[in-house]
Amino acid sequence: MSLEYNPTRNGNQSIRTERSKRKKHALDAPLSPLHDDQVLTFFEWCQLNRISERTGRRILTNPDPAARPVVTMLTAKRVGITVGANRRWRQTRERA
Repeated sequence: MSLEYNPTRNGNQSIRTERSKRKKHALDAPLSPLHDDQVLTFFEWCQLNRISERTGRRILTNPDPAARPVVTMLTAKRVGITVGANRRWRQTRERA
């Protein structure tokens, strides 16, 4: 019987890895196009638009209000974007 040393799986690191894997599957269920008031978390919004979190933060901090979606403050530090606000924002980004 041999014991192998695996430096990537020590202590609580495997638990954090499992949590991050669940987080990346936030949009497993399809969104209903009829619910414009459904609030997406910031991470779900990034996943839906296929952008990185860094790009998402850059978009939300843009000084031009027309270049960013309307943000819903869920708590003092947590933001969300409704499906309707995302749809309207994407329509302003379309090219003719």
